Amino acid sequence: MVGIETSDDAAVYRLNDEVAMINTVDFITPPVDDPYWFGQIAAANSISDVYSMGGRPVTALNVVMFPSKHLDMGFLKEILRGGHDKVVEAGACLIGGHTVDDEEPKYGLCVNGTVHPERVITNAGSLPGDALILTKPLGSGVLFNAVRSKKMPLKEVEQEMLPSLAALNGPAIETALHFGLRACTDITGFGILGHLLEVAHGANARVLLKQSALPFYSGALDMYKKGETTGSNKANRALVARHRLDMRASLSRHEEELLYDPQTSGGLLLSVPQDQADELVTALHRNGVHSAVRIGEVLDESAGITVE
Repeated sequence: MVGIETSDDAAVYRLNDEVAMINTVDFITPPVDDPYWFGQIAAANSISDVYSMGGRPVTALNVVMFPSKHLDMGFLKEILRGGHDKVVEAGACLIGGHTVDDEEPKYGLCVNGTVHPERVITNAGSLPGDALILTKPLGSGVLFNAVRSKKMPLKEVEQEMLPSLAALNGPAIETALHFGLRACTDITGFGILGHLLEVAHGANARVLLKQSALPFYSGALDMYKKGETTGSNKANRALVARHRLDMRASLSRHEEELLYDPQTSGGLLLSVPQDQADELVTALHRNGVHSAVRIGEVLDESAGITVE
């Protein structure tokens, strides 16, 4: 039902008239040194792709690369404990996996979920007139690099950012499915503009992004001002520039960089009819998704992105 054509978050295969199977795999390198946080964030990041398709995670397999000759096996135990706890929190079962020796630790999950074939949500279903809602702040990419380069202490991101990134997107999608949800994707490596581009192309319409409405993690802009960046910003900028970007907002170079910042375990981007948007944001807040905010809309114009 869903393959690679729309660059969607997961594949969907119809088993019968009542059940379709969602398949996805993702793994990441450690965003922080703490192995338990690493396990939680990596698992939440992997499971998110099932939620993005409107589905429910059912089973998960560990995907592990670990330098056993260089790191104590206790680190691996904590990574796997973090992943296990997050899978259990999602109501799924961790049923095995595969581990190989590697030069750098990497961890993630192969996740399988289910959805009714008539209720599959993709990134390509937006219609002109829809409102766009984002459920988590942006800026995690530059902050992780700032922690690695010692420009920012880990304790400054532990209270705000790490719990947000480790939070499952389950409550957000469960809430949104009670509304007229037309499209959904999660914000990850391509940054907010890269993923908005997928929505625009899928709908063959223009996406209007209101930059002033975007939520950012504390310190993200300051890190760009101090010269920190990520390895993905340049490529993300080049990707979007090729596809009718209309930058109307008067932004500094550092403010622009936040729009290309790659996310790990980012929030969901939800597309719903305009007349349901405010009620959905209120419901998201009520259900614990406190950062949810309306960030733009879909216009009946040629495919692309306008930032104002």
